[in-house]
Amino acid sequence: MRLSLAKKMTLALIGLVLLALSTAAIAETPRPVVPKGKGEQCVAPTEDMRKNHMKYIKHQRDLTMHEGIRTKKFSLVECIECHVVPDENGEFPQIGSDDHFCSSCHNYASVDIDCFQCHATKPDTREGYRHSLNAKAPHHFTGNVEKEVLNQSDIELVTAETQQQ
Repeated sequence: MRLSLAKKMTLALIGLVLLALSTAAIAETPRPVVPKGKGEQCVAPTEDMRKNHMKYIKHQRDLTMHEGIRTKKFSLVECIECHVVPDENGEFPQIGSDDHFCSSCHNYASVDIDCFQCHATKPDTREGYRHSLNAKAPHHFTGNVEKEVLNQSDIELVTAETQQQ
């Protein structure tokens, strides 16, 4: 069965139209809506945190669990304190909801997170309940990406707190 030139051209045109439509559909794929945190900026640049936040959280976990060192710069408590904000009714979103800072991206990417089997999913707003490392002022990125995760001021803070106990 031989196709005429007109039929070949018609099929080619239909193929190009379908290709163009599928490309447009891919280009317009919705992205997750990530709620804005309380601070002006994060402890690291946004793109760096999107790519590496899990490495930082795991490193912080290892320092805390295996070495007893608690610092605020990549602390999950600090992340929740800044990034999980109440809605217009003053209610905090639940983990799993697209309105929860962590869930907004993890739901989109179909990534299961188990942090909240143990950790709180929202800031603790009870008066006087804040850990001494959980500062009232946010801990912001200083612009030095190469900076050590555990710096001298973190060590001094942990040392001072240990001596007070």
